[in-house]
Amino acid sequence: MCHTIKTLLCDFGVNPAVHELDEIPRGRDVEQALSRLGCNPSVPAVFIGGELVGGANEVMSLHLNRSLIPMLKRAGALWV
Repeated sequence: MCHTIKTLLCDFGVNPAVHELDEIPRGRDVEQALSRLGCNPSVPAVFIGGELVGGANEVMSLHLNRSLIPMLKRAGALWV
């Protein structure tokens, strides 16, 4: 699902900051912190404009109800 969300955002022209938890030191600690924030599963955890949006289901719901692109524009992630 992480790849799917990353692809969706890149297809819109967003250049997301991606943190691969299995490739960084203390990635397991980050994953546990995301779980405590309510992310279940903990990845992907999508933040837009510094705010936790949620995981793949939440991002896809935003996309399907046409709220994702306006949210990305408000955060300055899209200029078009």
